[in-house]
Parts: sequence; C-alpha cells; structure tokens
Amino acid sequence: MPATEKTVRRSLLVASAVLLSTALTAPAALAAPSPATSPPAAPPAHTPVVGGERLGKPGTQVNLAAGVPVLPKELSARSWIVADAETGDVLAAHDAHRPLAPASTLKMLFADTLLPKWPRTTTHRVEPSDLAGVGAGSSMVGVKENETYSVHDLWLGVFLRSGNDAVHVLAAMNGGVDKTVDEMNAHAEELQALDTHAVSPDGYDAPGQVSSAYDLTLIARSGLQKKDFREYCSTVRAQFPGETKKNKKGKRVRESFEIQNTNRLLSGDYDVPVYQGIAGVKNGNTTHAGATFTGVAERDGKVLLVTVMNPRKKEPNEVYKETARLFDWGFAAAGKVEPVGELVPPKSVADATAAPGPSASPGQAGGTGTGSQPVASAHTGGGADGMGVALGITGGVLVLLAGGAFLVNRRWPLPDLVRRRPRP
Repeated sequence: MPATEKTVRRSLLVASAVLLSTALTAPAALAAPSPATSPPAAPPAHTPVVGGERLGKPGTQVNLAAGVPVLPKELSARSWIVADAETGDVLAAHDAHRPLAPASTLKMLFADTLLPKWPRTTTHRVEPSDLAGVGAGSSMVGVKENETYSVHDLWLGVFLRSGNDAVHVLAAMNGGVDKTVDEMNAHAEELQALDTHAVSPDGYDAPGQVSSAYDLTLIARSGLQKKDFREYCSTVRAQFPGETKKNKKGKRVRESFEIQNTNRLLSGDYDVPVYQGIAGVKNGNTTHAGATFTGVAERDGKVLLVTVMNPRKKEPNEVYKETARLFDWGFAAAGKVEPVGELVPPKSVADATAAPGPSASPGQAGGTGTGSQPVASAHTGGGADGMGVALGITGGVLVLLAGGAFLVNRRWPLPDLVRRRPRP
C-alpha cells in the first residue's frame, strides 16, 4: 500500500489558476543571497503530492490484480476519483488533481464553511442588497426581497435547488461575498484542498475559480461529518416559503411550494434510477465547468465517495451515469484492490496526530459526536415516491484525544449516513 505523504503546508492562498494547475504547493521563496559570497543554488526540493505521488500522475491510476474487477469502459470524465469515505483509501482515480471549474459542487465548501455559524431557527429579512451580484442565468430557489426566511429554509434552497439566491443571502448574513470567499479559501487550506481557489461563493463561473476531483472529495468528506450537512444533502424534497400575497379576501397570506433535489441519483429521472444506497452529496453544471458531481453511497457496510468532473460525452445525465458505474466498480473492488493514495485529514488533525498536545477543537474536523456514541442519523424529510424512510448507519467511532483533537491514523471514521432504498 503506497505510503501516505505527510501534511503539505503552503504559505499563502493560491493566487491564480496557473499556480493551481500544478496541483502542488511550493515553499515560500527566500531572498537571493549575494552571488559573490554564496555557493550555487541547489535545485528546489521535491514537494509531495497531497494524498500520494500516484495521484499527481496523469491518466488513470488503479492497481489491477487477480480478483479486482476491471474499470468501467464508458468513462469520459476529464477527472474522477473513487474513495473509501471511512478509511480515506483512494481505490482508483483519473487526473485526480487536475484543476477544473467546479460549478455548484463548490457549494459544498460554502456549506462546510458557514453551516456552523447560525442555528437553523435563525431568521433573516432579505434586503435588495443581499441579492446583488447573483449571476445571470443562475439556478434559483425563489428567494424574494423583503421576505423573512429561516436559515433552515435557506440551506434547503442551497442543497436541493442549488439556489444562488439563497447562497448570496447567507453570504450577506456572514458579512458579504468577499469575506465569505476569504473564509472558504482559508477552510480549503485547512482541509488540505490545495487545488481549490474560490472566487464566488456559489460556484458561478469566474476567472481563476477551480477545484479538483480530489479536493471536492475531501470537502464532501469534511461536510459529511456535520449532522446538518448530511440532512440537507440527503433530503429529496421539501417545502419552501413563497411570497406574501393578498388572497381573495384581501388578507395577506404566505404559502409554500415544493422543491426537489436536483441530484438525480437521489431523486431519479427518466433515464437515471435512484441509486441504491445513495446519501447525497452535490451536483453542478455551468457552461464553463460542464457537469460535475460528488456523491456518497453505502452498501453492505461500506461507504464510498465518488467525484466525476466534466464528462466529454454530453448526453443528458451523463455525469450521474458515470458516477453510478464508478460506484458499482468501487463496491465490487472494495477489499480487493490496493489503494493508489488516500484522502488526507484536515491540517489541524494531521498536526495533532503527528505531535499530540493541545490542538484545535473537534469542530475543526466537523465532528459533533463524542466518545463511542454515533452521531444521530440524518433527517430525510420529503423522501416520497417510494424512497422509503432513511435508516441510520454507523460508519465508525469518533475517538477523541484528551486535548480535543481527533485521533487519526489510517482511518478517519465517518459518522452515520443514511441508506436509501430504490423505488419499488
């Protein structure tokens, strides 16, 4: 099994997509010494690839051997990855660190950064300025000016309808888009998602905004440590507050309308069945990014994460079809294939593991459970059309050090997810 590379530090946030395209980090430059008194400069030391050297190599990386199923033939994505969500083992990957436009999958980073900030019952009256800067043609959930919404409502709008209007309202509550983007980039660095550079909080196409299949998988894994994140990303349908209007009697009333999750592996479509065991996470699609998707699914006690970015094949729902094929392969290969790399833990967790002692709180890794008790299972309200009631599963035990940091070696256990039954 390939040796895990240690934590990579970088001294400043990524300044441009050109730097990100290397998918590596570089040490801070030192002032050049006088040539008259200094020996010739040594070549720069090799900087390891986050997650393992093979993940930095071009093309498909997989350890095929006797008993390991062959990879699906119909894969056209420019980048993809299959990983064990609990151990962090990367089972196979294709150009895992290739920087690509993330589209609305970047909302996973937005949510993982901002979800802990407010109780879900917090309310906010939307000002016109809150919706300033929402890009033309954006996906919208239907947020209206001068209406009041709960944080719970807004997060449903973000996850189910990928509403850029809901994102901008939450960003305004957080002090504005610029502050939010800065916090997202700082959180990406903490997660060691070093290929990622956010420019907009919603994933709307912007120059220099990139991520990678590896990073999106890291971000999803972090988000899934949070109970609210698991609930929202696994919700199939919900009610969203409408606009206040006068009824026939002249009384002002506010009705709600139904919104449905646009993740087709979760909600299904005419050519895509609900994937057995699917539990989220987030999809995206823009002109520049094409289709992107990160999904998590459980089968027979195994929890896998799959990210697929920008399939060249432009058939409807192709990103979901390729994701489903990779899930099928991953579940068949789990326990048989030797990993080609790993999903690294957050920087603060890795540092605490390397040097035990006072460290960041468990919230840095997104955990909410303590001791040997699993976190409560995610709510799956709105799972109609035969989806069934989601069942909680325990993906492992969160072990806490006395100082409050997660104990991480090869495993970084994922709390309970949800299992989904296919439609009858």
